[in-house]
Amino acid sequence: MAGAGRIEFLGDCSLLVRFGDAPDAAINQRVHACAAALHRQAPGWLVDITPSFASLALHLDPSRIDGDDPLAAAREWLEGSLVQVPMDAPRSQGRRVDIPVQYGGEHGPDLADVAAHAGISIDAAIERHAGADYLVAMLGFAPGFPYLLGLHASLAMPRLSTPRQRVAAGSVGIGGAQTGIYPNAGPGGWRLIGRTPLRLFDALREPPSLLMPGDSVRFVAIDLAAFDAMQAHAR
Repeated sequence: MAGAGRIEFLGDCSLLVRFGDAPDAAINQRVHACAAALHRQAPGWLVDITPSFASLALHLDPSRIDGDDPLAAAREWLEGSLVQVPMDAPRSQGRRVDIPVQYGGEHGPDLADVAAHAGISIDAAIERHAGADYLVAMLGFAPGFPYLLGLHASLAMPRLSTPRQRVAAGSVGIGGAQTGIYPNAGPGGWRLIGRTPLRLFDALREPPSLLMPGDSVRFVAIDLAAFDAMQAHAR
């Protein structure tokens, strides 16, 4: 056990540092602080670092690690590196990204249900969702899908019991205590409350993902005419 978390083997080319077992802002801050420290120290055999809500995966190239047991050597290096990161180390500052959203209607078929579940009007639900500051805790599920921390507790709602077979790209949804954005069309079970005309993921763009872990996000309500104009421009 390192001071920063529990180190586990993850296959024959990866290590996992587990900081906790549930989504938590303080734990996620620790994940990203350690990721930033490891990026600064990165030895040649460290191929990639993947942060999640409460853990950090390190992908290695064992052929570039000296010694008879490359993973053990990498683990020893990792233990020494992580204990040097203060437990209260601040998160590295990400970008601030505004995401325009057309709430409700065709693009947000579950917005009325979310508002009713919260005991507020639809307009109040929009104001509450757009009025919060969100943090990109991790990317997952699909390329570029951001899991955002910061949802107002009253808007939390279980996922659909039967997922939709197709959710449009850019759809903004609520799943439990989180909100997120579908980067591409596909199946999904989150409650859909709106849609953004921005492209969250484009394999031909550098970087491909519009949002990255550690970024802060604000949603900005727009009308349907603005949505259509921005979507046409984005193509």
